[in-house]
Amino acid sequence: MLAASIIGLSLFALAADPSAAQVPPSAAERTAYSGLHAAAERGDARAITAQAARSSVDARDGRGRTPLHVAAYFGRHEAMRALAAAGADVNALEGDRYDIVTIAAVANDLATLELALALGCSAKNITSRYDGTALIAAAHLGHAEVVRMLIKSGAPLDHINNLGWTAVIEAVVLGDGGSRHQDTLRALLAAGANPNLADRTGQTPLALARARRFPQMVEMISKAGGR
Repeated sequence: MLAASIIGLSLFALAADPSAAQVPPSAAERTAYSGLHAAAERGDARAITAQAARSSVDARDGRGRTPLHVAAYFGRHEAMRALAAAGADVNALEGDRYDIVTIAAVANDLATLELALALGCSAKNITSRYDGTALIAAAHLGHAEVVRMLIKSGAPLDHINNLGWTAVIEAVVLGDGGSRHQDTLRALLAAGANPNLADRTGQTPLALARARRFPQMVEMISKAGGR
């Protein structure tokens, strides 16, 4: 029964993949941008400063992205700074409910993540259609250095998303058991993430790691007190 459940969860990972759920501006959208969205897309901080007084810094495109979201998607750091200085809402969620921290976390873009946090975007924000966090998204993808940065920034270690999963569970169930996801799990457990929070079926991270035949993860979870 558990093995069948794991197979189903692995297939579901395709639908739950945050990198697939996020939608960066397309080539057509980028070409059609004007005003602050266009300035953000090309990283033109001077144009942003000049236009901010007469334009809404939190204007939305067709998918609910503000200029700051656009700048984050493309790693336009000077544009991000200029928009924040002009009063942009650094914690705004775009149409798919991603903030700039989660955008950077999913992209494994440490420099943009560091800047987003420095500008005041919170690692505690509830984001995405899964009511998750940037930490859960990063754990899913095995972005261990991102996970460490988010932990240092106060990301909630044991948040449970609307799938019933924590960052620890996603690192196990939606990971590949390789070095990246092992490193991710190690960082979470070292920071104090609860190794015994079960999923909706009552399966603990230890049981899930055993079912997936991830011996290194089994050992880590057991040493952390997992049952």
